[in-house]
Amino acid sequence: MGETHRVCAYHDSTNVDNQAPAPATKPSNITHRSSAVLLANPSAELPKSQADSDSITSCYMNGVTQFCRDGSENLVKIMPTALVSSFSSAYTDCYTDVTERYCFAPDGTKVKVLIDQVSESSKMYSAENSPEGHVKIKRHSHDHGHDHGHSHGHSHGHSKHSENGAESSGIDCRKHTRNYKVNLRIGLLFVILITSAIGVFTPILLEAFFKIPTGGLVFTFIKQFGTGIIIATAFIHLLTHGGIMFANPCLAELQYESTATSITMGGLFLAFLVDYLSHRLVRWQRLKAIPELNDKEKEAELDLCSQLKSDGVFHGHHHHFHGEGIVGSNDSTVSLLILEAGIIFHSLLIGVTLVVAGDSIFITLFIVIVFHQIFEGLALGARIAAANKGGFGNAKTILLPLAFSFITPLGMAIGIGTLQSFNGNDVATIIVLGTLDSLSAGILIWVGIIDMWAGDWIFGDLANAAWPKTILGLASLIGGFALMGLLGKWA
Repeated sequence: MGETHRVCAYHDSTNVDNQAPAPATKPSNITHRSSAVLLANPSAELPKSQADSDSITSCYMNGVTQFCRDGSENLVKIMPTALVSSFSSAYTDCYTDVTERYCFAPDGTKVKVLIDQVSESSKMYSAENSPEGHVKIKRHSHDHGHDHGHSHGHSHGHSKHSENGAESSGIDCRKHTRNYKVNLRIGLLFVILITSAIGVFTPILLEAFFKIPTGGLVFTFIKQFGTGIIIATAFIHLLTHGGIMFANPCLAELQYESTATSITMGGLFLAFLVDYLSHRLVRWQRLKAIPELNDKEKEAELDLCSQLKSDGVFHGHHHHFHGEGIVGSNDSTVSLLILEAGIIFHSLLIGVTLVVAGDSIFITLFIVIVFHQIFEGLALGARIAAANKGGFGNAKTILLPLAFSFITPLGMAIGIGTLQSFNGNDVATIIVLGTLDSLSAGILIWVGIIDMWAGDWIFGDLANAAWPKTILGLASLIGGFALMGLLGKWA
């Protein structure tokens, strides 16, 4: 997280000359059509190096303001004083009148040129204080520049410039060296480890040692709250971040704007495919293990099935078919592993992002991620407890929660090791992080909606639950949505 390297324009109408003064001499081959003024500080005087330059180039738009570079790479800004139909990408035939500088657009529009001191100072501040980080800025198909104030370790903005054109358009994609409080980050790594472990082990221990039923009110609250957390994480945190990554102006302009959502759809299909094939394999193995029934047993079983169906009490639990492969079964080990995989992918990224955030916003982001880890740990732990049939101490109740507990600290350790070399605006880094965010979103969308949400409410115990349990489940589900949506403002 951090401040963007985007140059900000400040417009004070009291500082704009309504009419540029007539020059002492002017080129004879120029016709004047309209006047515009190029300035940031009317009292600024141009250095001689700029006066020697007869053109300004590399012009680009930032909102309604145009910025350019002169021959000495000084940043200048254009602000119209009369109605101008369009802005030029360069201005030539520049000349000096005493201490003031003027140039002309190809259509004859005259502009007054001054160094943009305000924007230069803003740029210097951004370079000194930004944590290689990014400010979340949603990019549409136009150059707007909506700043939503979220910082996550990489620079993003509204721009259609490729990486090669970033420097000429005023976007700094270089790595900036800065000092980090490394000892603070190392110490808080262990805090993240402990809070993650508390979150994920709490439901498991409640079920194993206190014998709290997984179908009771306590677990209904925890499970549905966790379902809301997982689904909101997928949409608000991961899917949004994936889109922001691929909108980074330091990344070459994408020919396909739906790259992030396409990768998310791929993650969704991948999760479905693993879930579907694994369930088919389990059913096939169960059917193969059942001994062949002789004709009399088959006839007796068919008669029993017919009788049970006619009585309206058939539940599909006779010994030939057990029904565990039903769509939406949320207690299967495979679904649990898919959920764990989706969480692990993005938890690793969370650890890296936290560490590379600048000191100015590190503590705020740390607090948000602590709550994020606790809530997500509760969601995972509740599902592990519900799927566990062998008591505490087996692989399911030890390895899965431990993997979750250590993965974010592992990401933090990786971030600490790469602090001095990490560049969040590197093309390869942007692509990798954007792909993992989007892929994780697809996986968690499948697990959250199909295995958890529909698994409980359509195919599970909440389908016909009593009203108190139903209301509690709905309230906790909405609470999970709302709380993770709130945390999404910062993380």
